[in-house]
Amino acid sequence: MKTAPNILWICTDQQRYDTIGALGNPHIHTPNIDGLVAEGVAFTHAYCQSPICTPSRASFLTGMYPSSVHGCMNGNSHWADAAPLITKLLADDGYDCGLVGKLHLAGAAGRIEPRPDDGYRIFHWGHHPYDDWDEGHAYADWLRAQGYDPAELFHNPSRLPPELHQSSWCADMAIAFMEEERNQPWLMSVNFFDPHAPFDPPQAYLDRYNPAELPGPLFVESDLEAQAKLADIVFQTEPRHPEALDMEANGAQLGEGDQPPPPDTPREIKAAYYAMITLIDDNIGRMLEALEGTGQRENTIVIFMSDHGEMLGDHGVLLKGCRFYEGLVRVPLIMSWPGVFEAGFVSDALVELTDIAPTLLEVSRAILPERMQGRSLLPILQGKAKPHQQRAFVRCEYYRAMPYLETPDTMMAYATMLRDERWKIVVYHGHDIGELFDLESDPGEFHNLWNDPAHQETRFKLLKQSFDALAFAVDLGPKQITVY
Repeated sequence: MKTAPNILWICTDQQRYDTIGALGNPHIHTPNIDGLVAEGVAFTHAYCQSPICTPSRASFLTGMYPSSVHGCMNGNSHWADAAPLITKLLADDGYDCGLVGKLHLAGAAGRIEPRPDDGYRIFHWGHHPYDDWDEGHAYADWLRAQGYDPAELFHNPSRLPPELHQSSWCADMAIAFMEEERNQPWLMSVNFFDPHAPFDPPQAYLDRYNPAELPGPLFVESDLEAQAKLADIVFQTEPRHPEALDMEANGAQLGEGDQPPPPDTPREIKAAYYAMITLIDDNIGRMLEALEGTGQRENTIVIFMSDHGEMLGDHGVLLKGCRFYEGLVRVPLIMSWPGVFEAGFVSDALVELTDIAPTLLEVSRAILPERMQGRSLLPILQGKAKPHQQRAFVRCEYYRAMPYLETPDTMMAYATMLRDERWKIVVYHGHDIGELFDLESDPGEFHNLWNDPAHQETRFKLLKQSFDALAFAVDLGPKQITVY
């Protein structure tokens, strides 16, 4: 193996798995991500460990489940430091680490996020670009330094020039970091805010997509009845028929003055969502060009992933919350290292985002903590293991992740998901309801078999397996994870 590689770790926010041209979406323009697919390994069945930002990030940055590191909630005041971040471990092992964009291990609404012991030497923090950020929000500070008023620019985000967009700023800061002179390997975390709502790309990118030419959401009439049964399980939006589904009805603020209203129909939302991804793709191209131009590409691992997905109107809902549909918990994951990782290989192995941290420790030859629950992907990446087998199943957790959405009529939500090659089972703890989907015959997850008498044996078997996995998913060491 080559010497310890550099690591360009690109993480988007709220990007679902089916948004890459080379992996089967003919409607989206992602030529640079497609290039990573061609030169690396793409995992088509990668799953986050929570469908919400903070617990997911707490998980993949530690290689442990959210419940194990007490990072289960959006809006928490601080990171609990229950386990070291992978960036801290690599920094202690000699890596020069930098970050641009989100961290979101703690709440950041209306305040600057407090930093944990994260290992980053360079830290250009930037959350959602609201118009009321005081000093300390690196992106807003950068705009001011360029002579722009953030409040004026963000008043009408569709008119924001692409070169001033937060996604472009992230690439600018990453390129500057990668081009520094150093005598050690580096890791750069590029944490884009997009394609997270409010779905507000620059107009030049939005113009590339015609909503009428895009497919509508996954929806059947029975979805509304199914969502009604989950009314006490918190979610960011109320279920609606796609014809009545729009951002304004789900809490998005209407434009004022010359500011346009948010996208109105699921296809318009999808067009804006795809446009945001295309802007990210262009900036990925810029970063890859910088790697090539500085002669670093051959010794740099490039990771492309997202923290969780987005419903985009599927089953009558937008955004995220306590649900475990494929569009919400299944995410992109591509890993490329020329000459070391397999090139142009697509694996449908079940993998978790917990698997990234141990992979990076193995390739950097750092010590793997015993309590880390992920499994290294290196054998698959190097073609030394069965390419479509990593885990017998994957898990996802939701433990009161959005308490600010709770009402007197809405119980605190606790739920777990287990998915194997064929079946997915979801348990909404404390409620007399669950979900069982046969993904082989019902990939759209329209037919809940939880109460089907013909599937009670399967339900019992999966319930026991899920309960066992929940019990074993404690941070007591490596012996427990051998059951996976």
